Amino acid sequence: MMKKTAINKKVQHSIDLTKIDGDGAFPCPNCGVVISPEDETEQVYRIIDTKVRNDELFELTIMCNSCKTEMRLTGFQQ
Repeated sequence: MMKKTAINKKVQHSIDLTKIDGDGAFPCPNCGVVISPEDETEQVYRIIDTKVRNDELFELTIMCNSCKTEMRLTGFQQ
């Protein structure tokens, strides 16, 4: 008899910052912890990757420190 093995797939959520009202804070899509662009301490989230186009930030990938969910942020103001 074969044992079933759990396959852990990393789901990466896409978040368009132009669709967020207010100061740009949003909840983690998995655990709900509030992620704020004002937080520079990396206590709530950690920056995984940055993509720059024409010397401007185009895309940012972050990871929630609470649940390890990865989020791809787009929609930065030009």
